[in-house]
Amino acid sequence: MTIRSKEKLTILQQEGWLEKDILFEMICDRTSDGYFLDTYMALSRHKLLIAKSIKEPEHEKTYRGYPQLVQNNSSQEEGEWSVQTFEIKDIESIFMVNLVASGMLVMKAPQERIIATFTNGLMSKASRFTVIFEKLKHGEELDSELLEDETVNGSCPTCGRMYPEEGREICPKCMKKGALVLRLLSFVKPYKFSALLIIFLMLLNSASGLVIPYLTGTALFDQALKGEGYFADQIGLVILLVIVFRTLSLLSGVLFSTLNVRMVANLVFDLKSVIFTAMQRLSLNFFQRKQTGQLITRMNYDSAELQIFLIDVFSYFIVNAMNIIGITIILLVLDWKLTLICFLPLPIVFYLIQKVYPKLLRLSSRTHRRMSAMNSIISDSIKGVRVIKAFGMEHREMERFQRTNVHFSSAEQNYNRLSGTIFPMLNALTQMGGMFIWAFGGWMVLKGEISFGLMLTFVHYMYMLYGPIEFMNNIVGWWSRCVTASQRLFEIQDANPDVKEKENAIRIPVMKGNIQVTNVVFGYEPNKSILKNVTLQVKAKQMLGVVGHSGAGKSTLVNLISRLYDVNEGAITIDGVNVKDLAAESLRSNIGIVSQDVYVFSGSIAENIAYANPDCTVMDIIHAAKVANAHDFIEKLPDGYDTIVGTGGYNLSGGEKQRLSIARAILHNPQILILDEATASLDTETELQIQEALDKLIRGRTTIAIAHRLSTLRKADYLVVMDQGKVVEEGTHDTLMGTEGAYYKLVKKHDEALKMSEVISV
Repeated sequence: MTIRSKEKLTILQQEGWLEKDILFEMICDRTSDGYFLDTYMALSRHKLLIAKSIKEPEHEKTYRGYPQLVQNNSSQEEGEWSVQTFEIKDIESIFMVNLVASGMLVMKAPQERIIATFTNGLMSKASRFTVIFEKLKHGEELDSELLEDETVNGSCPTCGRMYPEEGREICPKCMKKGALVLRLLSFVKPYKFSALLIIFLMLLNSASGLVIPYLTGTALFDQALKGEGYFADQIGLVILLVIVFRTLSLLSGVLFSTLNVRMVANLVFDLKSVIFTAMQRLSLNFFQRKQTGQLITRMNYDSAELQIFLIDVFSYFIVNAMNIIGITIILLVLDWKLTLICFLPLPIVFYLIQKVYPKLLRLSSRTHRRMSAMNSIISDSIKGVRVIKAFGMEHREMERFQRTNVHFSSAEQNYNRLSGTIFPMLNALTQMGGMFIWAFGGWMVLKGEISFGLMLTFVHYMYMLYGPIEFMNNIVGWWSRCVTASQRLFEIQDANPDVKEKENAIRIPVMKGNIQVTNVVFGYEPNKSILKNVTLQVKAKQMLGVVGHSGAGKSTLVNLISRLYDVNEGAITIDGVNVKDLAAESLRSNIGIVSQDVYVFSGSIAENIAYANPDCTVMDIIHAAKVANAHDFIEKLPDGYDTIVGTGGYNLSGGEKQRLSIARAILHNPQILILDEATASLDTETELQIQEALDKLIRGRTTIAIAHRLSTLRKADYLVVMDQGKVVEEGTHDTLMGTEGAYYKLVKKHDEALKMSEVISV
């Protein structure tokens, strides 16, 4: 049962509400028994309104755009509603409970009761509902972003199908497929001159080719050999013209093919650059949702698919379209009756194409998805080969690959089976017109209604026509692959980043480093908060140590400070400016991160160090390496600073990689330094070397250090203890040890672990 605008207004008027009083509203779509029934809820500054439909609940929910198994017209009727209004001051709390593929809102006032249940798609909105209620309950100011209606919808408003890409509101079913090709052709703008020259050569190729059948038929047999008409007794001239036009057709064809290959290569180069640039613009969350193999498939396989289409299909589509139009006009001029007979099978051909094309499109998409899954497994296996061999799981990886390979092979065979059946059938139907021409045309020649030369000319043009028509039959398969490939590439370009820079973002070239975190709430998923009302402060050039058990939210906190994600609630400011208002360039240039997960790029040692500052000199690189205690081990490498590391290069140890990371940070020279478990998983000797390098690095910088090993925080000015997403203790080392709370227990456990380690070593 869906509430209509008219019904909503009626409900509000009955309760004495005005539409302008509503701060936030939502519709929950389930009952506590698991059936489907709408509940409308609205929040004003002081009241909560709950309107429940009193119609019979539906046993299943039918989404628009999918086959309807049960016809239920009750949603078309205006319903009756049971309405209740509550004063917010009388409600203790409203909280959300996660269920399987659904959730429910529970109100405590003072007894707990379920006020609404909803499907998973409304989880985010329900979470916002509870947050807004809490703020109203405590008289807090409401953030305008919190009250804004969600602009990103999960499904198409036209057909109801879910969008294939989160954050990109484009439906593959409702989208005009031609718009994709027009969008692709927009990349041709920089090559307008080449495109015009190619089109001219295409026209010249088609026109010169269309003259030849007339010369070899009517001109040769009915005029030159018979001694009649314009070419009477001029056999040599006719043959010379045939040679000239064939040569012209050949040369123009070769030229336009060469120019077209060059232009399309440049076009696909530009397309790849645009897509890769778009990937760099996207937030970290996008890459965590995608598998590496899937993105590689899109960049390489889909781009190659488009390149093949534009070179071998699109250009010849234009040539063949010109030929079809020209030949049809000539055939109609020669004899309209024979032309109609020639086109008799075409309506059947067009009907079959219309029926087969949607299925080809679906099969093409399925093949791509399964190829992406297979590439992802290959990528994971190559990256994790050390773990696979360590656990002897080669057979399991082979089984995983075999399963995905079977699925891919099955999808590809289904596509090839359909295309391999339908296209020969379409070509056979098209050529049936030729049989009709031979029969009917031969009968007309015997009756003397047309000359043999005209009949031969007609037959030549007819065979010239069937080639382009067969090409057009096959273009359906190529077109379906092009559409799905371009769709997937533009999905990357059109994806909305979760973290967006404001238009008039504030730029701060050099920050002081004062950081204020105020009542920050954050979760990667709705209603699953990792951080809960976290408040802390770091003064400029001060070192803050953050400690706590794994999963306490320490790394999430520093990710928010560097704005890899945006907070759900609260605010983070640097030098008094909200990080959401700061330009990304200012943040990145002033914040440096040294983490336990160090990525080494494929290249030389020098290139890896200079990654943070490509304009630095060789002496800068050597100085940074010396400060990071990396110079000595680099000099011992086969080629020193020119030693190739990363994929296919020299294999560095964990401590060596960590020191390269510190050297990068030194070259970056940030005002704010984040150390995220920078000495984790290292032996004692290596840890001491890295700790010495870190001591040099943190001088004169605002530093936030996260560590399991509490010895690395011995120089921290201030300490914060986190547990289950909350700050449970804060203060100096001596203060926290004196209270004998959470920090004291962590230190004691740490000391016990060190003693045990020493005993084991002995």
